[in-house]
Amino acid sequence: MTEATEIPIGGRAAACPFAPVAELYEAQKDDALRRVSVPSPMLGAFDAVVVTRYEDVKSVLADDHLRMGGSMPYQAGNLLSYDGPEHTRLRRMLTGSFTTKRARELRPQIAGVVDSALDAVAAAGPGADLVQLFCTPIPTLVICELLGVPYADREEFQQRTVVALDFSSSREVQMQKAAEMEAYMAGLVARHREEPGDNVLGRVVREFGDQLTDSELAGIGNMLLIAGHETIANTLSAAIALLLQHPDQLAVVRDDPEAVDGAVEELLRYCAPAAILPRQASGNICVRDQEIKEGERVVASVLAANRDLGDADQDLDRLDVRRPVQRHLTFGFGPHQCLGQQLARMELRVALPALFARFPDLRLAVPQEELDYRTNALVFGVNSLPVAW
Repeated sequence: MTEATEIPIGGRAAACPFAPVAELYEAQKDDALRRVSVPSPMLGAFDAVVVTRYEDVKSVLADDHLRMGGSMPYQAGNLLSYDGPEHTRLRRMLTGSFTTKRARELRPQIAGVVDSALDAVAAAGPGADLVQLFCTPIPTLVICELLGVPYADREEFQQRTVVALDFSSSREVQMQKAAEMEAYMAGLVARHREEPGDNVLGRVVREFGDQLTDSELAGIGNMLLIAGHETIANTLSAAIALLLQHPDQLAVVRDDPEAVDGAVEELLRYCAPAAILPRQASGNICVRDQEIKEGERVVASVLAANRDLGDADQDLDRLDVRRPVQRHLTFGFGPHQCLGQQLARMELRVALPALFARFPDLRLAVPQEELDYRTNALVFGVNSLPVAW
């Protein structure tokens, strides 16, 4: 293996945060895998093997010897804290609530939430911050209803989540916010224990409550709450910011309903909002006849893998929402593949064309270089998205 320079845990270029840092492109061209140094306030600086090619990332994410546990502070019930049979046991309790069929059934409800958010944007106009009025409220209200969380509690858990998922926050601060979120969810779990609601958490309590501790139920609830609003909100904000910088691509999303599903896949591929979470080899792993040894940390860059040309004769560094759907790993691969990916897709498919149809002259209210991107967070997005029309 060759040595490489330090790579930020977000893996994004400072001048163009939608693109990987140059070191990831360089690593992708090397035949030998690279070891890198990754700074992380949460985990401390660590050395890791970086994997950047599409097939290599897919291979390691599917390997049973690559463990997720330990990549973040342990929390009972949080799927990111488990591997192997215990992870499978917990995941099976949740899959029925996040199928493609269930996402389709939720479409009318999502459309109603989007319409309400659009009304709020219009009322604030002719200028507004879309993160505050559109990108965050939509997934927040959807996941609150799915979990039976009182919508009045949204502001507090949003604030806690932003801090907990910011890699620039100290480990102590992140642990404090995680404890606050666990305490909140413990109260909600107690209410569901007494009277299970007609929602995801209530269903888990009814069907599997005798197999789960209160701590596990709280961890499941917090995991779904964070993943269900924070990841989708940031993906939505990043996609809108990107399209506003590419008016021709925006017009396709706005004007061609048949192109929307493919456009969403291209935006997911291009934005790849998840950071390069470190994992650890619990046994020796072979990648292209090269060995990653037991105990070594591994970072798999989905952002770089999604730009891997392989044998394709096209420029995957260019956004093209009419491009035939390309393979991508934005939702991961293997046992830890994103549980809520179909819900995320549906929210994007509904929200993006509705926004641009309602405000056909939507534009950035600041120069694009002044946008404040979240490059040091667990999920990439923008902190604010001021627009005018």
